[in-house]
Amino acid sequence: MTRIGNVMYPADDVGEAVRFYRDVLGLEVRFQDGERFAALDGQGTTFAIAGPEESLVTGPVVSFKVDDVTAMVDRLTAAGALLVRGPEEGPHEIRAVLRDPAGNPLVLYASRT
Repeated sequence: MTRIGNVMYPADDVGEAVRFYRDVLGLEVRFQDGERFAALDGQGTTFAIAGPEESLVTGPVVSFKVDDVTAMVDRLTAAGALLVRGPEEGPHEIRAVLRDPAGNPLVLYASRT
């Protein structure tokens, strides 16, 4: 099963970004890993903030949660996507970065078992 897991924004200062989106927009913080990563409740879609250590691309990117990252990478590259990075184990999940046939970045991820 594939679903949109989050929309991720890179930020040089995760704490500052969290304060902005929490205090100004009222998003609830669901999880924060220091200056590495934060997940805020977007009422149906997680709004993620990735610090420089965790950021996978420049600019906003959609992340898809899948059951098997490697199998989905194979499926997408066979259909014309370009593998940019991974699959690799991050501190919280297994992930890969690709570009779709139009050049747009996307991230695939799965929970570590």
